[in-house]
Amino acid sequence: MRSRLAAAAALFLLAGCQTVSGVYDSWFGSVPKKKAAELVQFQASTTARVAWQANVGSAERGAFYPAVSGNNVYAAGASGQIAGFTANSGGSLGRFEAGTALSGGMGAGNGLLMAGTGKGEVLAFEQTGKLVWKAQLSGEVLAPPAAAEGVVVVRTVNGRIYGLNAADGKQRWVYQRALPPLAVRSFAGVVIHRGGVFAGFAGGRLVAIALATGNVGWESVVALPKGATELERVTDVASYPVIEGTQICAVAYQGRVACFDALSGETQWARDASSVAGMGIDARNVYITDDQDAVQALDRSRGASLWKQDKLRGRWATAPLALGRYVIVGDFEGYIHVMSREDGAFVARVATDGSAIRVPPVAIDLSTFLVQTRNGGVYAINLQ
Repeated sequence: MRSRLAAAAALFLLAGCQTVSGVYDSWFGSVPKKKAAELVQFQASTTARVAWQANVGSAERGAFYPAVSGNNVYAAGASGQIAGFTANSGGSLGRFEAGTALSGGMGAGNGLLMAGTGKGEVLAFEQTGKLVWKAQLSGEVLAPPAAAEGVVVVRTVNGRIYGLNAADGKQRWVYQRALPPLAVRSFAGVVIHRGGVFAGFAGGRLVAIALATGNVGWESVVALPKGATELERVTDVASYPVIEGTQICAVAYQGRVACFDALSGETQWARDASSVAGMGIDARNVYITDDQDAVQALDRSRGASLWKQDKLRGRWATAPLALGRYVIVGDFEGYIHVMSREDGAFVARVATDGSAIRVPPVAIDLSTFLVQTRNGGVYAINLQ
């Protein structure tokens, strides 16, 4: 077990108790570390180039997701700087200050730019930088807010999901569930899809909530806690679920990966797996970065193993992005690794600024994606 900020989550105990990494500190003197694998040599068969780059300031201890909205890209740094760029060229759309430190990445939707703070504030801006509203919630906001159909959905670290009115930030509904003694401090928020809000929770649960009302549609089990100690029983869905069509999949730390019917929550298949980093999905497969930094491809229809790329051990690989013929992850030294969807072989590698890429790459279009580094570098990468 180890802390994985590079995977957009850190092991943490909520409700006033110790962190999991703190437990390891007291037992062993320090959090266990693995020696990072050396970069393997290969013959590149795909051209990967930096289409444009910019900087928005350091993420510090946070995990900052950039947001793509139409042909625009928005990114933020921990000090509160927010910047917009054109997705195709990186042309500046302007910069402004949030006026406070930020604790997570950008959200964009319903004509708003949204960000959260460590004090539980949610800030909503116009694209010009004008503050539209500010809402006070009950816990830290580590994940980017999401918005659709006039509702802004925000997740806090104390197990709550809020539905706020997009026009004025007033609360429309709140969903809350109790957290176990030990849980994973996650930088993952929610996924909004066809009028539903989907989120994974501590204890291995996946929940579907109605966007308009906050009513629970279904709750399903990704994995059940097992083991004799609290540490062994940490079985949390600490990353974003992924959706393709009517199928939704999620993976739990020290648990399983499972796929469900998104309408009913009925389990389609499940198999043992462990991940904090998370998953990717496309029309054919699901992809997992496991807790050994191996990237695995599984058949979507039945969960059968297709391939495994295990040459990134100890490099704190992010969740995979499935983009056309490729599967892409970032690592703790700022490298972007591009693999073939067919067999997991490396086909390209790109260096950024040398600082960690903590959150998964974000697709801009069918051949271009975006990464944001710990030092605040924003890179658009084109594959040919």
